[in-house]
Amino acid sequence: MHPIYTAIFEPGFFASSQVHIAATIGGLVAIVSAVTGVFTVMRGQSFGGHALGDVSAAGGSGALLIGLTPVAGFVGLGVIGAGVMDMIGVRRLRGRDLATGIVLGAAIGMSALFLYLTSTQSATTGAVQQILFGSIFTTPSGIVPVTIILGAVAIAAVTVVGRPLLLTTLSPDIAAARGVPVRLVGLAYMLALAVSVGLSSLAIGAILSTALLIGPAATALRVTKRVITALGLACVFGVAATWIGILLAYDSYYWGTSREGLPVSFFIVAVVFAGYLASGLLVARAVAGRRDGADPAQAARAAERAELAA
Repeated sequence: MHPIYTAIFEPGFFASSQVHIAATIGGLVAIVSAVTGVFTVMRGQSFGGHALGDVSAAGGSGALLIGLTPVAGFVGLGVIGAGVMDMIGVRRLRGRDLATGIVLGAAIGMSALFLYLTSTQSATTGAVQQILFGSIFTTPSGIVPVTIILGAVAIAAVTVVGRPLLLTTLSPDIAAARGVPVRLVGLAYMLALAVSVGLSSLAIGAILSTALLIGPAATALRVTKRVITALGLACVFGVAATWIGILLAYDSYYWGTSREGLPVSFFIVAVVFAGYLASGLLVARAVAGRRDGADPAQAARAAERAELAA
């Protein structure tokens, strides 16, 4: 076997059922997060996505406390939190921040309580790690169909309201003047966002879920301003970051003599962050190239017009 191949892929990587499940769930979650993330970045609701991550933490810890699978709590309480945020006042920027802050504070308090009760009254081990930082390698195969169904629901919701959602994102006033049900479209988007954040919490944990939601989308919107292209690129970036993170986490088990792999959530977030930084360098280089390649005569005319205007 080629040395480069063995240097990248440690023994048993492609044969591991845990890797198959992690790659499947991680890829699905990355796509759902990318689709909703593009609109989240464009609408300036990254803080709202972060708040829903904390709501998911409360839901997941509460589900563990009563003996349910965490994904039920992640998504269930996330949807409720999204509805509360919309009801309080998500339409205006000030009302949006107020609603987000109220929900965020309540969610953190609930998370602290549920995690404390789980660690002191339940036999569940690693609850804090599982809820806050994810445990995609230990996810049972039965979660895959649930992830597919929930992900399809979120993407379908965004697809159905796609055009009015884009219009309300760019100009809510124009959308309202054209008869677009702005509140209903916003609610549909918030529910899709809650599902995507809940699924992302399953993959990389509630605390880090915003990274997979915002990072690939922000990177794509740096590279292109076309929404359709940004959606495709965000999906590619998200899936690539997730799969590379899974590979690095698996390989890290063999890096030392302790035979303890590093968290997959760390690697996924690190790759997402590195991709965002790289996109900034590429954009800066492209801008510099356009400046260097500018027509000297055109630049001289522009300078002359500026001088006359002064």
